[in-house]
Amino acid sequence: MATRRIFLALTTLFALAGSARAADIPEGSVVTLEQCRGMALANNKNLRKSAQQIKVASYEKDQAFAAYLPALDFAGGYMYNQKGVSVFGSDQLLPIKNFNLEKQDYEFGLVKNPVTGEPILVDGKPIPEQMAYLPKDALSYDLHNVFFGAVTLTQPIFMGGKIVAMNKITGYAENLARAMHDNTAQDVVYAVDAAYWQVVSLKAKQKLAVSYVNLLDTLSHNVSLMVKEGVATKRDQLTVDVKLNSAQVDLTKVNNGLVLSRMALAQVCGLPVHTAFTLADEDADIAAVSTPAANSYNMQEVYAARDDLRALELGVKIYKEKENVARAAMMPNLALVGTYTFSNPNMFDGFEKKFSGMFSVGAMLTVPIWHWGGNYNKLRAAKAQTVAATLELDDAKEIVELQVNQASFKAQEAVKTYNMTETNLAKADENLRSAELGFRDGVMTVNDVMEAQTAWLKAHSENVDARIDVYLCDVYLSKVLGRLDVGAPVE
Repeated sequence: MATRRIFLALTTLFALAGSARAADIPEGSVVTLEQCRGMALANNKNLRKSAQQIKVASYEKDQAFAAYLPALDFAGGYMYNQKGVSVFGSDQLLPIKNFNLEKQDYEFGLVKNPVTGEPILVDGKPIPEQMAYLPKDALSYDLHNVFFGAVTLTQPIFMGGKIVAMNKITGYAENLARAMHDNTAQDVVYAVDAAYWQVVSLKAKQKLAVSYVNLLDTLSHNVSLMVKEGVATKRDQLTVDVKLNSAQVDLTKVNNGLVLSRMALAQVCGLPVHTAFTLADEDADIAAVSTPAANSYNMQEVYAARDDLRALELGVKIYKEKENVARAAMMPNLALVGTYTFSNPNMFDGFEKKFSGMFSVGAMLTVPIWHWGGNYNKLRAAKAQTVAATLELDDAKEIVELQVNQASFKAQEAVKTYNMTETNLAKADENLRSAELGFRDGVMTVNDVMEAQTAWLKAHSENVDARIDVYLCDVYLSKVLGRLDVGAPVE
């Protein structure tokens, strides 16, 4: 008994949390509607997928914002050249002009070897001082192994409004992903509620079917006694037995339907289909309680509350920004560029074999002139997409208004039907009681009793259907009004 109390306490805690997962539900436990909703929201694969889509949209939003910031890039490489570079094909004698302002005249001598003091001969002739001897190796450079690189900093100044538009698009896309996630969560909750109340309905009908079989079984027993006493015929006995067999077949169908409905609920909740658990409302005698449906609603408030309409509105805004992106392709682009280039060998000191480089700063302007109408047609296509999205939004609003009216009327009708079935219950119970008393007193026939029993079964069955219909109509009305609170956190 103590273990049972602890178990029930844990179950209550899970119900308050409202976010139980499959692993949190022990076999054979009692679960509430809120727990079923929590399990479905936690385990539904479509919801988990849409949660990942929100993350994707968030990352893309951060990526778009990065376009405002300067970009820093590095490029480098290595190249092997088969041959070096030589400015001259052979040794050269180059004429030079020597200015000596201290002399009134010019005296030219011969170029002499600084060691021996003898004149230097080229092709057997001495070299005058006004001629310089330059060997080929002096202007030959080793460029077999070349290393080079560049660091570039680019800061966009004006991109035609493309960066601003892309940031707005990614922001709208993130909000759209959240709206679609919330809309999917509402669909999941409604599916859970429908499966939950289907189990409750079939459990109530199972009880009715058992009671109906018991009534017919009692009637069959009484008729068999009356046959022995000679106050009833074999025909009466056969009529009751046929009805009893039919009721037992119906009970079997209800039992099978209840098992299948439990499997369907388990599947919606993300549990194995053969998980055994009991619903908190299936054995409780709960009267239908519903928020009275209004005759009319403020449709602008409904439009603002509907996640699917909000997604369509965001879609229109996205297409509008795509127009700005297409327009930006026809506008000038201006960017500030700074680079640092380096190489080895470097050209700053006679191809010296060491790394050296320099900074460069400038601006780059791109002006589109003529693209054979490609950019203009791209803009026209974007405008057409915006118009199409706007028409889709207007059509969806008309459908939503029709849904609200239908749901409101159906909710009102469900409440009226339930009230009528409540009234019929008392009449059916009294009719059955009178028929059974009349049968005992001999003023009512077997057929009269069976008709009263059938009417009793029908009245109670309709009452169950009406009660469940009130719950489902109330949930559906909340859904179409955008007021269905699912409490589904984005993970």
